[in-house]
Amino acid sequence: MTNYIGRFAPSPTGPLHFGSLVAAVASYLDAKAHQGTWLLRMEDLDPPREQAGAADRILQSLEAHGLHWDQQLVYQSHRLEAYQQAMATLKYAIYPCNCIRQRIIGMQGRYDGHCRRHSPSASEAVAIRVMTDTLSKPQQHQSEHFDDIFLGPQYSPLDHNGDFIIKRKDGLFAYQLAVCVDDAYQGVTHVIRGHDLLDSTSRQRYLLSLFKAKLPEYGHTPLALGKDGSKLSKQAKARPLEDTQAASNIMAALHFLGCPSLPVDINSTSCEELLSWGVQVWSRQSVPTVASIAPYLRDK
Repeated sequence: MTNYIGRFAPSPTGPLHFGSLVAAVASYLDAKAHQGTWLLRMEDLDPPREQAGAADRILQSLEAHGLHWDQQLVYQSHRLEAYQQAMATLKYAIYPCNCIRQRIIGMQGRYDGHCRRHSPSASEAVAIRVMTDTLSKPQQHQSEHFDDIFLGPQYSPLDHNGDFIIKRKDGLFAYQLAVCVDDAYQGVTHVIRGHDLLDSTSRQRYLLSLFKAKLPEYGHTPLALGKDGSKLSKQAKARPLEDTQAASNIMAALHFLGCPSLPVDINSTSCEELLSWGVQVWSRQSVPTVASIAPYLRDK
Protein backbone atom coordinates (compact mmCIF):
# COMPACT_ATOMS: atom_id res chain seq x y z
CA MET A 1 0.00 0.00 0.00
CA THR A 2 2.57 2.53 -1.18
CA ASN A 3 0.05 5.39 -1.38
CA TYR A 4 -0.62 5.21 2.36
CA ILE A 5 -0.32 8.59 4.11
CA GLY A 6 -0.87 8.70 7.87
CA ARG A 7 -0.36 11.46 10.39
CA PHE A 8 0.02 12.33 14.06
CA ALA A 9 -1.44 15.70 15.05
CA PRO A 10 -0.80 16.78 18.66
CA SER A 11 -1.94 20.05 20.19
CA PRO A 12 0.69 22.08 22.12
CA THR A 13 -1.44 22.37 25.25
CA GLY A 14 1.19 20.52 27.28
CA PRO A 15 3.83 17.79 27.00
CA LEU A 16 3.05 14.34 25.63
CA HIS A 17 1.89 11.69 28.09
CA PHE A 18 1.53 7.91 27.77
CA GLY A 19 -1.87 8.17 26.09
CA SER A 20 -0.39 10.52 23.48
CA LEU A 21 2.46 8.08 22.91
CA VAL A 22 0.04 5.20 22.31
CA ALA A 23 -1.73 7.20 19.58
CA ALA A 24 1.58 8.26 18.01
CA VAL A 25 3.02 4.73 18.03
CA ALA A 26 -0.17 3.21 16.60
CA SER A 27 -0.30 5.68 13.72
CA TYR A 28 3.43 5.25 13.08
CA LEU A 29 3.33 1.44 13.08
CA ASP A 30 0.27 1.23 10.85
CA ALA A 31 1.85 3.60 8.32
CA LYS A 32 5.21 1.87 8.24
CA ALA A 33 3.69 -1.63 8.20
CA HIS A 34 1.97 -0.57 4.96
CA GLN A 35 5.13 1.02 3.47
CA GLY A 36 3.50 4.39 3.94
CA THR A 37 4.39 7.95 4.84
CA TRP A 38 3.99 9.24 8.40
CA LEU A 39 3.39 12.98 8.74
CA LEU A 40 3.43 15.29 11.73
CA ARG A 41 1.09 18.25 12.11
CA MET A 42 1.10 20.68 15.02
CA GLU A 43 -2.49 21.70 15.77
CA ASP A 44 -1.67 25.09 17.28
CA LEU A 45 -4.92 26.93 16.59
CA ASP A 46 -6.01 27.71 20.14
CA PRO A 47 -3.54 30.15 21.76
CA PRO A 48 -5.57 30.58 24.99
CA ARG A 49 -5.14 26.85 25.73
CA GLU A 50 -1.56 26.45 24.52
CA GLN A 51 1.39 26.16 26.87
CA ALA A 52 4.57 28.11 26.21
CA GLY A 53 7.29 25.83 24.89
CA ALA A 54 4.96 22.83 24.56
CA ALA A 55 5.35 22.50 20.77
CA ASP A 56 9.14 22.27 21.02
CA ARG A 57 8.92 19.83 23.90
CA ILE A 58 6.56 17.60 21.89
CA LEU A 59 8.99 17.54 18.98
CA GLN A 60 11.87 16.69 21.32
CA SER A 61 9.90 13.84 22.90
CA LEU A 62 8.97 12.35 19.54
CA GLU A 63 12.60 12.45 18.42
CA ALA A 64 13.78 10.97 21.72
CA HIS A 65 11.33 8.10 21.26
CA GLY A 66 12.52 7.34 17.73
CA LEU A 67 9.32 8.62 16.11
CA HIS A 68 10.85 10.45 13.16
CA TRP A 69 8.32 11.96 10.79
CA ASP A 70 8.49 12.14 7.02
CA GLN A 71 8.33 15.38 5.04
CA GLN A 72 8.01 18.88 6.45
CA LEU A 73 6.24 19.55 9.72
CA VAL A 74 3.00 21.52 9.23
CA TYR A 75 1.85 24.14 11.75
CA GLN A 76 -1.86 24.94 11.57
CA SER A 77 -1.16 28.49 12.73
CA HIS A 78 0.56 29.04 9.37
CA ARG A 79 -2.50 27.99 7.36
CA LEU A 80 -5.18 30.47 8.39
CA GLU A 81 -5.71 31.72 4.84
CA ALA A 82 -6.38 28.17 3.66
CA TYR A 83 -9.06 27.73 6.32
CA GLN A 84 -10.70 31.01 5.36
CA GLN A 85 -10.75 30.01 1.69
CA ALA A 86 -12.18 26.61 2.54
CA MET A 87 -14.92 28.18 4.63
CA ALA A 88 -15.84 30.44 1.73
CA THR A 89 -16.59 27.37 -0.40
CA LEU A 90 -19.20 26.34 2.18
CA LYS A 91 -21.19 29.57 2.02
CA TYR A 92 -24.30 27.68 0.90
CA ALA A 93 -24.22 25.51 4.03
CA ILE A 94 -23.10 27.86 6.84
CA TYR A 95 -24.69 30.61 8.92
CA PRO A 96 -23.78 32.99 11.79
CA CYS A 97 -24.79 32.16 15.35
CA ASN A 98 -24.70 34.33 18.47
CA CYS A 99 -26.13 31.78 20.94
CA ILE A 100 -24.32 31.63 24.26
CA ARG A 101 -22.83 28.52 25.83
CA GLN A 102 -25.38 28.46 28.66
CA ARG A 103 -28.21 28.18 26.13
CA ILE A 104 -26.56 25.19 24.44
CA ILE A 105 -25.98 23.51 27.80
CA GLY A 106 -29.65 23.96 28.53
CA MET A 107 -30.43 21.90 25.44
CA GLN A 108 -28.24 19.02 26.66
CA GLY A 109 -25.55 20.05 24.20
CA ARG A 110 -27.62 19.60 21.03
CA TYR A 111 -27.99 22.84 19.09
CA ASP A 112 -31.55 23.45 17.90
CA GLY A 113 -30.72 25.61 14.88
CA HIS A 114 -32.15 28.79 16.45
CA CYS A 115 -29.97 31.16 14.40
CA ARG A 116 -30.96 29.51 11.14
CA ARG A 117 -34.38 31.06 11.72
CA HIS A 118 -33.32 34.21 13.62
CA SER A 119 -30.24 35.79 12.11
CA PRO A 120 -28.02 37.83 14.48
CA SER A 121 -27.51 41.51 13.83
CA ALA A 122 -24.42 42.55 11.89
CA SER A 123 -22.94 44.25 14.97
CA GLU A 124 -22.88 41.11 17.13
CA ALA A 125 -19.95 38.76 17.63
CA VAL A 126 -20.90 35.47 16.01
CA ALA A 127 -19.67 31.96 15.53
CA ILE A 128 -20.12 30.21 12.19
CA ARG A 129 -22.03 26.93 12.10
CA VAL A 130 -22.41 24.40 9.30
CA MET A 131 -25.75 22.77 8.60
CA THR A 132 -25.85 19.04 9.22
CA ASP A 133 -28.94 18.17 7.20
CA THR A 134 -29.37 17.79 3.48
CA LEU A 135 -30.12 20.94 1.57
CA SER A 136 -32.67 19.20 -0.64
CA LYS A 137 -34.52 17.60 2.31
CA PRO A 138 -33.94 19.87 5.33
CA GLN A 139 -35.89 17.70 7.77
CA GLN A 140 -34.05 14.48 6.94
CA HIS A 141 -30.86 14.51 8.94
CA GLN A 142 -27.85 12.68 7.61
CA SER A 143 -25.88 9.95 9.29
CA GLU A 144 -22.42 8.57 8.71
CA HIS A 145 -21.63 4.87 8.33
CA PHE A 146 -18.06 3.69 8.14
CA ASP A 147 -15.90 0.69 9.02
CA ASP A 148 -13.41 1.52 11.75
CA ILE A 149 -10.09 -0.27 11.21
CA PHE A 150 -10.10 -1.59 14.78
CA LEU A 151 -13.70 -1.30 15.96
CA GLY A 152 -15.61 -2.46 12.90
CA PRO A 153 -18.87 -0.96 11.57
CA GLN A 154 -19.82 2.41 13.05
CA TYR A 155 -23.01 4.44 12.76
CA SER A 156 -23.31 8.04 13.87
CA PRO A 157 -26.23 10.43 13.24
CA LEU A 158 -24.88 13.85 12.28
CA ASP A 159 -27.65 15.63 14.15
CA HIS A 160 -26.59 14.13 17.48
CA ASN A 161 -25.12 17.52 18.45
CA GLY A 162 -26.93 19.59 15.84
CA ASP A 163 -25.26 22.08 13.49
CA PHE A 164 -21.67 22.45 14.64
CA ILE A 165 -19.22 25.34 14.81
CA ILE A 166 -16.41 25.73 12.29
CA LYS A 167 -15.33 29.22 13.37
CA ARG A 168 -15.62 30.50 16.92
CA LYS A 169 -16.93 33.83 18.20
CA ASP A 170 -13.38 34.86 19.12
CA GLY A 171 -12.38 34.52 15.46
CA LEU A 172 -10.41 31.27 15.87
CA PHE A 173 -11.02 28.47 13.40
CA ALA A 174 -12.50 25.38 14.99
CA TYR A 175 -10.72 22.04 15.14
CA GLN A 176 -13.30 20.29 12.93
CA LEU A 177 -12.72 22.64 10.00
CA ALA A 178 -8.93 22.84 10.25
CA VAL A 179 -8.36 19.11 10.56
CA CYS A 180 -10.46 18.41 7.46
CA VAL A 181 -8.79 21.09 5.36
CA ASP A 182 -5.35 19.79 6.35
CA ASP A 183 -6.15 16.11 5.87
CA ALA A 184 -7.34 16.92 2.36
CA TYR A 185 -4.36 19.20 1.69
CA GLN A 186 -1.84 16.59 2.83
CA GLY A 187 -3.58 13.73 1.05
CA VAL A 188 -4.07 11.76 4.27
CA THR A 189 -5.45 8.30 3.50
CA HIS A 190 -5.51 6.82 7.02
CA VAL A 191 -6.31 8.49 10.35
CA ILE A 192 -5.20 6.40 13.33
CA ARG A 193 -5.96 8.12 16.64
CA GLY A 194 -7.43 7.67 20.13
CA HIS A 195 -10.96 6.48 20.84
CA ASP A 196 -11.84 9.87 22.36
CA LEU A 197 -11.99 11.31 18.83
CA LEU A 198 -14.38 8.69 17.47
CA ASP A 199 -17.30 11.09 18.01
CA SER A 200 -15.64 13.65 15.71
CA THR A 201 -15.35 11.27 12.79
CA SER A 202 -18.89 11.68 11.45
CA ARG A 203 -18.56 15.47 11.41
CA GLN A 204 -15.18 15.29 9.70
CA ARG A 205 -16.36 12.83 7.07
CA TYR A 206 -19.32 15.12 6.44
CA LEU A 207 -17.15 18.22 6.03
CA LEU A 208 -14.74 16.37 3.74
CA SER A 209 -17.68 15.31 1.58
CA LEU A 210 -18.79 18.95 1.34
CA PHE A 211 -15.26 19.78 0.14
CA LYS A 212 -15.57 16.88 -2.34
CA ALA A 213 -12.38 15.42 -0.87
CA LYS A 214 -11.51 11.72 -0.72
CA LEU A 215 -12.41 10.25 2.66
CA PRO A 216 -9.61 8.65 4.69
CA GLU A 217 -9.96 5.33 6.48
CA TYR A 218 -10.27 5.76 10.25
CA GLY A 219 -9.06 3.65 13.13
CA HIS A 220 -9.52 4.46 16.83
CA THR A 221 -7.20 2.94 19.40
CA PRO A 222 -8.00 2.18 23.06
CA LEU A 223 -7.56 4.94 25.61
CA ALA A 224 -5.01 4.80 28.42
CA LEU A 225 -6.74 5.44 31.73
CA GLY A 226 -5.72 6.71 35.13
CA LYS A 227 -6.31 4.65 38.27
CA ASP A 228 -9.70 6.33 38.71
CA GLY A 229 -10.83 5.13 35.29
CA SER A 230 -10.68 8.55 33.62
CA LYS A 231 -8.79 9.21 30.41
CA LEU A 232 -5.18 10.34 30.74
CA SER A 233 -5.10 13.90 29.49
CA LYS A 234 -3.06 17.07 29.64
CA GLN A 235 -6.01 18.86 31.24
CA ALA A 236 -6.07 16.27 34.03
CA LYS A 237 -2.32 16.74 34.50
CA ALA A 238 -1.30 13.29 33.28
CA ARG A 239 2.35 12.53 34.00
CA PRO A 240 4.53 13.80 31.12
CA LEU A 241 6.67 11.32 29.24
CA GLU A 242 10.17 10.91 30.62
CA ASP A 243 12.41 11.17 27.56
CA THR A 244 15.25 9.57 29.54
CA GLN A 245 13.13 6.40 29.72
CA ALA A 246 12.14 6.44 26.06
CA ALA A 247 12.88 2.78 25.30
CA SER A 248 10.81 1.60 28.28
CA ASN A 249 7.99 3.92 27.20
CA ILE A 250 8.01 2.53 23.66
CA MET A 251 8.00 -1.04 24.96
CA ALA A 252 5.01 -0.25 27.20
CA ALA A 253 3.14 1.35 24.27
CA LEU A 254 3.82 -1.68 22.07
CA HIS A 255 2.45 -4.02 24.74
CA PHE A 256 -0.57 -1.74 25.26
CA LEU A 257 -1.35 -2.02 21.53
CA GLY A 258 -1.28 -5.82 21.58
CA CYS A 259 2.21 -6.48 20.24
CA PRO A 260 3.75 -9.73 21.55
CA SER A 261 6.50 -9.81 24.17
CA LEU A 262 9.79 -8.44 22.96
CA PRO A 263 12.49 -11.00 22.17
CA VAL A 264 15.22 -8.50 23.07
CA ASP A 265 16.95 -7.01 26.09
CA ILE A 266 15.31 -3.64 26.63
CA ASN A 267 18.44 -2.27 28.27
CA SER A 268 20.47 -2.64 25.09
CA THR A 269 17.85 -1.82 22.46
CA SER A 270 17.21 1.60 20.95
CA CYS A 271 13.78 3.08 20.31
CA GLU A 272 14.38 2.83 16.58
CA GLU A 273 15.07 -0.91 16.91
CA LEU A 274 12.00 -1.42 19.07
CA LEU A 275 9.80 0.41 16.56
CA SER A 276 11.33 -1.54 13.66
CA TRP A 277 10.43 -4.76 15.46
CA GLY A 278 6.98 -3.34 16.17
CA VAL A 279 6.43 -2.71 12.46
CA GLN A 280 7.29 -6.34 11.70
CA VAL A 281 4.80 -7.76 14.20
CA TRP A 282 2.09 -5.11 13.86
CA SER A 283 -1.39 -6.61 13.60
CA ARG A 284 -4.56 -4.55 13.44
CA GLN A 285 -6.50 -7.55 14.72
CA SER A 286 -4.38 -7.66 17.89
CA VAL A 287 -5.12 -4.08 18.95
CA PRO A 288 -7.46 -4.10 22.00
CA THR A 289 -10.86 -2.49 21.56
CA VAL A 290 -11.35 -1.44 25.20
CA ALA A 291 -9.57 1.12 27.34
CA SER A 292 -7.26 0.05 30.15
CA ILE A 293 -5.16 1.56 32.92
CA ALA A 294 -1.77 2.88 31.84
CA PRO A 295 0.95 0.30 32.60
CA TYR A 296 2.93 2.53 34.96
CA LEU A 297 -0.15 2.92 37.16
CA ARG A 298 -1.30 -0.70 37.36
CA ASP A 299 0.79 -1.73 40.35
CA LYS A 300 0.46 1.53 42.29
